[in-house]
Amino acid sequence: MSKLLRTGLNAGEAAPMAVVGGEGVYFHLSDGRKLIDGSNTGGGLGHRHPAMVEAIRRAADTPVVNEGWTWVGREQAADDLMATAFNGEEDWVGAVRFCISGSEANDMALSLCQALTQRSALATRERAYHGITGLSRSMTVQPQWHGGLAVHAGGSKLPAPMAPVRILPAPDGAIYGGPVNNTPPSEYLADATRLLSDTAATIIDYTQGGIYYDGAYQDEVAKYARQTGSYWIADEVVTGAGRAGRWFAFQGAQSRPDIVTLGKSLGGGAAAVAAVVVSKDIVERLKGSSWQNYGTLRGHPISMAAVSAYLKVVSEEKILEHVKRLEKLFTRRLLAIAQKHPSVQRVAGQGLHWTVELHGPDWRTWHADTTEVPIASRVAERALEAGAVIGTSGEQTSLFLAPPLVISEHEAEWLLDALDHGLDIADAEHG
Repeated sequence: MSKLLRTGLNAGEAAPMAVVGGEGVYFHLSDGRKLIDGSNTGGGLGHRHPAMVEAIRRAADTPVVNEGWTWVGREQAADDLMATAFNGEEDWVGAVRFCISGSEANDMALSLCQALTQRSALATRERAYHGITGLSRSMTVQPQWHGGLAVHAGGSKLPAPMAPVRILPAPDGAIYGGPVNNTPPSEYLADATRLLSDTAATIIDYTQGGIYYDGAYQDEVAKYARQTGSYWIADEVVTGAGRAGRWFAFQGAQSRPDIVTLGKSLGGGAAAVAAVVVSKDIVERLKGSSWQNYGTLRGHPISMAAVSAYLKVVSEEKILEHVKRLEKLFTRRLLAIAQKHPSVQRVAGQGLHWTVELHGPDWRTWHADTTEVPIASRVAERALEAGAVIGTSGEQTSLFLAPPLVISEHEAEWLLDALDHGLDIADAEHG
């Protein structure tokens, strides 16, 4: 019996596949199979990208420098991030602080806003996921990810919430299965002033729960947040650093956040790294204060080398342009797949992150407190037969596709063919 406590992204008790290696966009399994990695949001450049491997090798020969010490590579990574990813945003962006995970970055950002405003309440949107650490756990409102225990005999044991949470309605920009006529956000956010009136921060993301970027929605939320004195945090842990087909999803609208949180692809899949980027206004407010939040391994030399290397690769290899081209392929193929399979209820996405939602129980009732393998996990298991890994985020009826940003058109077609194959089992059950 394994001594490792594990968490799987496909619900049920079956042991996950055993990965023994990887190259490019492929996983190598212990049973000899080679599968396309179609659901790894942390591996933006895939596996063992030569530039990332070389950067890590060089950084391994450096001293271990904790966050309390100045390290030249950390200063360089900060400069590279601002000069590359935030190029053109100089009028408002202020400074960055590095950390280890997206959950940690969101917790740091939220707690900073509580300190600055002296308010406790926080706001997010429906079906959001912001992490499972500290305040980020309270802001995760998908019922299956509560940070506690989903008892398989039924029921859940939840930890106590860390802050009052206000939940805003979410947009629905689905390319299939969405509303025929989208209601303007000004109408369904009409109560936002009241909801945000006592909040320290309003955090929104652009993929979780299959809810994707909507520029009009972002601008409306930003307006209400500013009116009520609530800091607006753009959670770009998944979408930031290129997955949206631009450096940041928020750049598709007029408004700009007070804080941006980053993670996942920021280290190119070669190192665990995240970041909190704050505006010039917040930098000004921090003058005369010391932000008493510390982590020994934050800004580790290996992580910083990974950040600088990743930013260079994305720029030099024109990764953003590649993602935008593939977005058109995914849009076309996923529409055709949805029309072919009656089990598909909804398809939404952007760049190289897409959600396929199946007909079935309402997501609000899913707490993962059963040993029954949900339909989404069974579709993902069947897709393995066709050579690709597709994820579910532990959900009952939703699948997500998030391949490495370097996936070729041929490999993308292969991944989508595997989804097509996997959906046959959902069709059979849907009837």
